[in-house]
Formats: sequence, C-alpha cells, structure tokens
Amino acid sequence: MADNEIITSREGNLVNQDTYNTVRGFVVAAQRQVNAAVNSAMVTAYWNIGKQIYEACGENERAEYGKQLLQYLSDKLTVEFGKGFTERNLQLMRQFYLAFPNANALRSELSWTHYRSLMRVNDMDARAFYLNEAVKSGWSSRQLDRQINSFYYQRILASKDKDSVADEIDSLEPRPEYEKIIKDPYVLEFLDLPVNEHFYESELEQALIDHLQKFLLELGRGYSFVARQKHFNMDGRHFYIDLVFYNYILKCFVLIDLKIGDLTHQDLGQMQMYVNYYTRNMMNEGDNPPIGIVLCADKSDTLVEYTLPEDNTQIYAAKYLPYMPTKDELKRELNLEDFEKRE
Repeated sequence: MADNEIITSREGNLVNQDTYNTVRGFVVAAQRQVNAAVNSAMVTAYWNIGKQIYEACGENERAEYGKQLLQYLSDKLTVEFGKGFTERNLQLMRQFYLAFPNANALRSELSWTHYRSLMRVNDMDARAFYLNEAVKSGWSSRQLDRQINSFYYQRILASKDKDSVADEIDSLEPRPEYEKIIKDPYVLEFLDLPVNEHFYESELEQALIDHLQKFLLELGRGYSFVARQKHFNMDGRHFYIDLVFYNYILKCFVLIDLKIGDLTHQDLGQMQMYVNYYTRNMMNEGDNPPIGIVLCADKSDTLVEYTLPEDNTQIYAAKYLPYMPTKDELKRELNLEDFEKRE
C-alpha cells in the first residue's frame, strides 16, 4: 500500500503541476491582453491630445498663448482626470505628435513608455531603427531604454558579429515574461489610480519606512511629515524618495532614502540628485537648502551617511546636526533584529 500511495502521490503532484501551468497560462495571457489594451488606448489618446494641442497653438507652444493653453488644459484635466496631465506631460504629447505625425504608423506593440524613450532619439534614422527593432525583438521598455543609452544603433552598424551584439540584451536586461501594468506609473496616471507605495518597495523596506516615519515624528526637534514614496519625474524617468519631512526649526526639507544592502556611491549620487531637485524646484523663499540622508540597513554593519548640498557642507553642518537624529539613534532604529523584536 505504501508503494501505491507514493506512486499516486507522485502522479497527483504531476497532475497538479500541469493544472497549475495551464491555469497560470490563462492569467499571463489575460495580463498581456489587458496590458496591450491599456497601452494602445493610452498611446492613441496621447497622440490625439498632442495633435489637438499642436493645431491649437502651432509652433508657438512657448509663446504666451501656448503657455496659457497648456496651463488651462493642465488645470482642468488634472481636476477631472488626475495628475497625468501636467504641463510637462502635455508638452510631451505635443512632441509625440510631431515625432510621429502619421497615426497609422504607430505600433500597438509599443507602450507610451517605449515612445517616450524613442522621442529622446534625435536622429530620425536611429529612431526608426530602434522602433523597428523594439517591435521585431519584443523589447520591453527597459530593454529599449538600455539599448538607446548604450548606443546599440551605432554598435550594431560598426560590428562584424551582429548576432552576438543583438543577443547581448537578453542577458544584460532580461525581458519579463509579462509586465504587470499596475506597477507602471504612466498607467496609474492614465487610469487615475492612486499610487500605492507597496507597488515600489519590498515588505521589509516598507516596515522600516513605517518605523522611521514614526520615530522621527516622536523624536521631535521640529519635524513635520510631508510625504512618503514622493514621486517626481525627470526626463521620462520616475523617482521615489522614501520619506520627506520639513523641519520648521531649520526651515528646510529633509529627504530620507533607505537602501537594503550595502551603501554604494550610486546611492549617494542619487540622493544628491534628489537634493538638487528639491533645491531648484521645491524650496520656498526663506528656506535653507535641503538635507539628504541615505540609510543603509544591514545586519552586519549599519551605515548612515548625510549628503549635504556641496557648497554648503561646512556652513550648515554645525547648524543642522543638533536637530538631526544622531548616527547612533538611526543605527538603533535601523537595526533589523531590534526592529523585529519590537514588532
């Protein structure tokens, strides 16, 4: 009986796996259909919007009437349909129409994210090449972006072994089996869905961010909560700052980014970019330059680094630090073992 039970169990597991694979296939196929439908509708809508804006203001988009039109459209559309219709996005839609004036030439296989990347390619021959290759090879938006940034067009023209150069992308930037549209910020904006921070961070990071937010507010020293997973767009790239506070004693924004794993120079460079963005776009009159804090949570060695504006490090460091959490305090709050015990 035991042998029969083992055989039955093995056969049952095989059947269960086959059933799972079949059911999973239905889900993946549905994801692809929804993804294609939403992206096709988005591309068509944005092309038509761009065409309408161009016909309304022609080449005078930056003239007074063009600016007033974009501001008017942005204000009205944002109230009714959400934040996907900023003046910058409307400018991009107009640019989209100018870059691809023939609606019949638009490819349903490509998303708005694909087209935003293609619009950055000024050389029309290179742009057409990337478009055709993206369709033919089924590149994801990330793969297309990587190929453009690595000058794939120039490399493939100069290469004698074109096949190996063409195949390189699948190892450097593997194509996902399917793309979950709910994670695409452009789709969230288009469908006017609320951005959920859980779309962008792991559960561990979220738990730590929750804890740090509470810790800083309880710490006092002038902290007022502003935002978490603060989203901003720069040249078609989406960025998210884990936590943003305003310190009313120091009169400055405090930006916090959490990294799970070892701290790298790229992490510090990214925070410097966040600080620069807030300095140029978010500071109010009378504000001091923002502070960026990059936290690296690691059980073996918790690292904490402050990234201050380059030109003001010495001037503001002494003024800032009495009101900032100390490194020891942050280390204690970031210690994963202690955190898990408290939870």
